[in-house]
Amino acid sequence: MSDLAEDWISRYVAKLANERRLSAHTLSAYSRDLRQFRCYCDAQNLLGWRNVSEHSVRGYVGWRHRQGLSGRSLQRELSSIRGFLDYLLEHGELSHNPARAVRAPKTGRRLPKTLDVDQTARLLSFAADDELSIRDRALFELVYSCGLRLSEVTNLSVNDLDLRELTVQVLGKGRKVRIVPVGRMAADALKQWLGVRATWSNGDDAAVFTTRRGTRMHPRSVQKRLHQWALKQGLDVHVHPHMLRHSFASHVLESSRDLRAVQELLGHADISTTQIYTHLDFQHLAKIYDSAHPRARRKKDS
Repeated sequence: MSDLAEDWISRYVAKLANERRLSAHTLSAYSRDLRQFRCYCDAQNLLGWRNVSEHSVRGYVGWRHRQGLSGRSLQRELSSIRGFLDYLLEHGELSHNPARAVRAPKTGRRLPKTLDVDQTARLLSFAADDELSIRDRALFELVYSCGLRLSEVTNLSVNDLDLRELTVQVLGKGRKVRIVPVGRMAADALKQWLGVRATWSNGDDAAVFTTRRGTRMHPRSVQKRLHQWALKQGLDVHVHPHMLRHSFASHVLESSRDLRAVQELLGHADISTTQIYTHLDFQHLAKIYDSAHPRARRKKDS
């Protein structure tokens, strides 16, 4: 393909950045997917995007599948390609979108791993007896209390917190803002931490969670600290920040049965994304049934 083909990709990614305000990580994934597709088209001697057909897209999906890509990853790449070809269609470069009729191979839906209530309590029960542990306790309590993404908690500024009303304003995916309630234990931990934070801050950063130098904590540092605390607390599973978010969703849904409320709290644009937690809840119910019902068919008895 010509340099013009590459230019279309750059223009499309710029459009996503300006209009949808996607994160740098997401934009990088779009660019990578589309340039991978372009390389495949080059290998097939396709001269320009106008020569891309349904057969071309199916061939690409088959090629990537043979490389070992999962159905989920292929679905993501197809989504990138469909969006890009729609963009070309809008600009008169295509007469139709050949990727619309192509589907990725189905893959089993992987349920997110969660901590149960007892494991979560054990994780968060460490003594906050020095400055670092006070910060970490407030950080993990807030993530679990509000179901925050890692990027959301590291991007929080002090002005986003309202501990009088027990709420936090969160900037989520697509730069969508939501207000989330803060639990009492998280609020108490935050108040203790903010007293320490004032002695660390250099006045240049309004971040809620900072290093000793007063700079905003890096996501990798949060992951590392949580992993270290999980080991110290004797948990035999690999704990990461998103697991606390999954645990929050599962525990709230288990108690409230209100899927719409969980959707709003998590900041999901589509309720189908939230519905995966109903499967987790069913697993919990199934375990109770198997252990308690006199007619339950247990595997060890079969």
